[in-house]
Amino acid sequence: MVAISINAIHTPASATATRINWAPYLTGIGIGVLSWIVFVVVNNPIGITTALSQVSGGVASLVVGTDVVAANTYWAKNAFKLDYGTLFLVGTLFGGLGSALAGGSWRIETVPQVWAERFGPSPARRYVVAFIGGIIIMYGARLANGCTSGNGISGGLQLALIGWVFLAVMFTTGTITAFIMFRPKTS
Repeated sequence: MVAISINAIHTPASATATRINWAPYLTGIGIGVLSWIVFVVVNNPIGITTALSQVSGGVASLVVGTDVVAANTYWAKNAFKLDYGTLFLVGTLFGGLGSALAGGSWRIETVPQVWAERFGPSPARRYVVAFIGGIIIMYGARLANGCTSGNGISGGLQLALIGWVFLAVMFTTGTITAFIMFRPKTS
């Protein structure tokens, strides 16, 4: 089993000639303009975790049956449907892939170098931690009633208190996590 990792920091030397550096200010402006367009066209904020929940309910119905999914309070509230959110979810996947390919940072690796340096080369350990981390972040996003794009970007653009609190907590925990992951090794 392999995982796809997009890593712009450790790009092979052969890829640096084609690597695109995404300017953060232009990217921010692009996200802002996209948010305006989404509000005008579909009258919805940008967000992805609701669509992911809807898709997971659709997949779960294939495995456990539609009756079980319909009996689940959460999935009954967020039933599977093909809508703007689903298109945004798929577009995010292909947009990220296209960006990594265009930027020259796409590659397949089982254990990223930064992970191996800090936690060892075990693919099993990486997959278990990534899976548990994914569960925690998805649970937190749904508990907060939105994710980075829903609460942070859309909430921040609307000057919603929850959006600004979410951003402050996200940047604080991100800084702490980066400090733990990238701290200098002690001998």
